[in-house]
This record gives sequence, C-alpha cells and structure tokens, in this order.
Amino acid sequence: MGEVLDIVLRFVVILLVFLLLPLIVGQTEHKVMAHMQSRLGPMYAGGFHGWAQLIADGVKFAQKEDVIPAAADRRVFQLAPGVALVPYLLVLIVIPIGPGLVGVDLDLGLFYVLAVMGIGVLGSIMAGWASGNKYSVLGGMRSAAQLMSYELPLVLSASSVAMAAGTLSLSGIVEAWQWWWLPWQAIGAVVFFLAGLAELRRPPFDMPIAESEIIMGPMTEYTGMRFALFMLSEYVGIVVLSFLTTVLFLGGWYGPLLPGVVWTFLKAFAVAFVVIWLRVSFPRLREDQLQRLAWVGLVPLALLQLAITGVIKVLAG
Repeated sequence: MGEVLDIVLRFVVILLVFLLLPLIVGQTEHKVMAHMQSRLGPMYAGGFHGWAQLIADGVKFAQKEDVIPAAADRRVFQLAPGVALVPYLLVLIVIPIGPGLVGVDLDLGLFYVLAVMGIGVLGSIMAGWASGNKYSVLGGMRSAAQLMSYELPLVLSASSVAMAAGTLSLSGIVEAWQWWWLPWQAIGAVVFFLAGLAELRRPPFDMPIAESEIIMGPMTEYTGMRFALFMLSEYVGIVVLSFLTTVLFLGGWYGPLLPGVVWTFLKAFAVAFVVIWLRVSFPRLREDQLQRLAWVGLVPLALLQLAITGVIKVLAG
C-alpha cells in the first residue's frame, strides 16, 4: 500500500510541475518581453503589473471555435497537439530535481529522454501534413528538416557528459559532476542548449512557424484549445530544456547554503530566462543559415567536445 501511495504522490507532483511551471514561464516571458521591448499591453490586464494577462489568454483560447478544415485528415489533425505535448510529460518523469527526488530513476535515463523528446517534434510534422494547407505542409517540412539537422548535435553533446560521468543515469550524472566540468563541458553545453532551442522551434530558430512567411506554419489551421495545446507544448519544452541543461551541465542540485531543490529550480529558471532573452534579442535565421549552423557549426563543435572528453578521460586513467 505504501508503495502505491508513493507512486501516486510522485505522479501528482510531476503533473503539478507539468501544469504550473510552463504557465509561470509563459507569464515571465510576457513580462520580460514587455520590459525589454517597451510593450505596454501585457502590463494592464488585471491591474497590478498585468497579473491577469495569462488568464486572459486562456479565456481567449477557450472561447474560440474549434474548427477542422474540410480537406484535413481529421484523425491525424486531432492527434497532433497531443503528440506534441505528452512526450514532455514523459520526460519530466525521469528528471531529478534533488537527491532521490525523481519520478523514476532509470539507468538509461539520458537515452530515454533523448528518444522521447524526438517524438514530440513529430506533432508539428503531423499537424503540417494533416491540415490540408500548403503553408502548413511547408512548415511541417521545415520542422522535419530541423529535427533531422539538430538531433545529431543534441545527442553528441549529451553523449559527452555521459562519457564524462560514466553513466546514462541522470541522477548518476549529477552525482558525478564537479565544478571544473563547467569549463570542461562548456562547448557541449552551448551546443546542447542551441540544438534544444532549434528542436523547440523557438526564436531565432522559428522558421517552421515564421508568421511573415508562412502564417503560422503547421499551426495555421488550428484554433481554440488545440492551438493552446501547441503553445503549452512550447513552454513545457522550455521547462524540459532548462532542467536538462541544469542536470547535465550545471550540476543540478549542487550549490552552497540553499537546499538542493532550490538550486535546481534557480538554475532552471536562469536558463529559461536566457531562452526568453534570445527570443527578444536576435532576428530569425534564414533556412539556409539554420542548416549551415547545424552542420558546419554545431556538429563539428559537438565532435570536438567528444574528443576533448575522451582525451581527458584517458589521461586521467
């Protein structure tokens, strides 16, 4: 009975994190972008500092009509938002936020995370193909191109950390982490972060949903709560990327004075702030620039990081 209660409690906590943290990141993005770009609108909803802006957005999505185009593949069209969102919940189950504080501590946790995150991107491809819209198809093709290009540097940079720690367990990687890993794995950290941004299709890597070119890409034909699920999947993806970067490259729960869980959340929110900062600061790349960055920039850097890790591991015995 106690084991069942422990499983239920872990699931409830993970579900709360899944539901609350993306909303907090979304509200933070509203405010950070409002300050950085002098946007007055997000500061008015609800009065004090625009506290009700996110609630207003939710009400807006709930009131919109749920439309399915006549030419759409209805079943795939309806499944696509769930395919985009659910894998991130499955990833959160294995991410540790403190010593022993993890839903399921898998020995192959890193392998599991990388495999499941790749499934989430398929939701965008499914939406583009099923919508029966040429703009959506083009957005889906761009999503597929980004998935193929940036999956490789993402996996290679994560492999460097696994090689350094000697384990694929996320908890084991944090426990093996030392402060001098910051400079040692710095190249891999940058590659992992940028590749993760591209997989999330976040600016400046948002070519699949480039509004000025292809309206909203794969999401052009989506309305109401289905469109909201795609937006939620983006913010859940930011949370997942932030926690993974923290666990793999920033030492997870290690830090002075404060409890380990607090350090994990502080580091994760710092990474999420950088994600928002990059959206505000950099213009969208062209499609050719996106591919060049992956194959000419990030893949060689990831291989270089792997070589450095291997040499140091051999020299250190």
